[in-house]
Amino acid sequence: MPTQTESGFPLTEEAGSTVPDGDMESIERGFREVYAVRQGLHQRHIQMIALAGTIGTGLFLGSGQAIATAGPLGAFLGYTMVGLAVSGVVLVVGEMGALVPLSGGLIRYAEFFFDPAISFANGWNQVYLYLVAIPAEIVAASVLIEFWITVNNAIWITVFSILVLATALVFVRFYGELEFAFATLKILLIIGVNLMALVITCGGGPRGESIGFRYWRNPGPFVQYLGIKGSLGRFLGFWSSLNNGIYAYAGIQNITIPGAETRSPRHAIPRATKRILFRILLFYVLSIFMVGLVVPSDDPKLLYLSGTASQSPFVIAAHRAGIKSAPSVINAVILTSAWSAGNSNILFGSRILFGMAVHGHAPSVFKRLNRFSVPYVAISLLGIFMCLGYMSLSNSASMVFGWLRDIVAISTLVDWGITCTVYLRFYYGCKKQGIDRYRELPWAAPFQPYFTWASLTFFILLLLTGGFSTFIHGHWDTQIFISAYINIPIVLALYLGYKLWKRTRIIALENIPIVGLIQFYLCQEDLEPETPPKKGLAKLNILWS
Repeated sequence: MPTQTESGFPLTEEAGSTVPDGDMESIERGFREVYAVRQGLHQRHIQMIALAGTIGTGLFLGSGQAIATAGPLGAFLGYTMVGLAVSGVVLVVGEMGALVPLSGGLIRYAEFFFDPAISFANGWNQVYLYLVAIPAEIVAASVLIEFWITVNNAIWITVFSILVLATALVFVRFYGELEFAFATLKILLIIGVNLMALVITCGGGPRGESIGFRYWRNPGPFVQYLGIKGSLGRFLGFWSSLNNGIYAYAGIQNITIPGAETRSPRHAIPRATKRILFRILLFYVLSIFMVGLVVPSDDPKLLYLSGTASQSPFVIAAHRAGIKSAPSVINAVILTSAWSAGNSNILFGSRILFGMAVHGHAPSVFKRLNRFSVPYVAISLLGIFMCLGYMSLSNSASMVFGWLRDIVAISTLVDWGITCTVYLRFYYGCKKQGIDRYRELPWAAPFQPYFTWASLTFFILLLLTGGFSTFIHGHWDTQIFISAYINIPIVLALYLGYKLWKRTRIIALENIPIVGLIQFYLCQEDLEPETPPKKGLAKLNILWS
């Protein structure tokens, strides 16, 4: 017979008798925020936010630098390796997020499955990441505007900052619909440029010249990094492209951050997660492969960071093929992608800050909601840091974009590594408590724990070698060194400081409240109706189904 808790959550008598009161109270307290915010995001919104929402300048601008420094094959391998590793992160985030669909994503899972101190440390790491990522996209938008007109960048930085803030402060459903439209444009652009590259490669361009794999033969599939000869130079060129790949994929793991604002999250999140790997291969890996066929790695527009959108390999490909109208169309859609990525970043950052405030890891003022049930104080803090974009007024916009990109990449790596570590605690906690993940959880990720161990090892290696170029004789650069390693001591200091201050302990495997979360999930199952299965041709929809 169902019973009621003080907070109004229905619990079975069996649940009440098998779960310690303290654990259940903690679980209920954490889930109260679901009733404070509005669930305005549908499955199609979550699908698009998960993939296309984070497609921005990392793919459309950063891929050009990857080809210039690594060559077409080096860039292709780099984006493929990072894509496979981050797929492992997305899968495990989907598994934990389906069980714990709360705002803040990973920082909430760390609270339940690892240690409140790591939740605190990575929470502020992610806030820091988005404080920097948003102005990076705004600077990129001002770079893209220069394709048509050159005026004071302060104008465009102000315009895009206001647009991003206005979008973030209204009901999340409005953001979802706007992001759905932008994401559709980005997907159509990616499909279009890949088809354009295929036609150009086969000789269907205005000049009728068949290219094939010509640029893979001359100047070659790899680039000798910093002029270092032989296989070492080629390997270092490939390794350098991984940093571009990290920035391009940054945020793709954040499918569960708006979990409390998602309808039927335990059905929507797994469906979105299972399609991520395919979409990574289609949108990222295929795009870098195709553009590597039609743009040589020694093209001067790739090598010269002019601070304008002319360095985008997609625009360069259209120029080289003699397609006169395509560059402006491509640039216009890339411009919307920068705005879109800024929107996604402010959504993720504000929900993380809100989730931290709910659990006491950030000042309680960040829990305040406006009449649209949006955390407006958290959004305002992120808005203040948009002013970092004005640094481009004293330096070239492309240079500032490069600094911000490197900081985002290293913060993302730290986040991915912590995600893998938290999941491994969750996985071995299930094993210790005799829980059958495939039978008892809302959804279980495949290939575990091997996929997660492989991804974690790869991320640690990337973290240690992030500033490798500064250790090459004659190439020391203090700015690169600091941006590559500054996050490591900061996160460690946050973790150890909070641990000593609050005297927290790593949760023992047998004490992780997985049983309580499962029973809470079972009590809520009737409140989350499953989407009816698609029929006929609708089953073939792979973009937003």
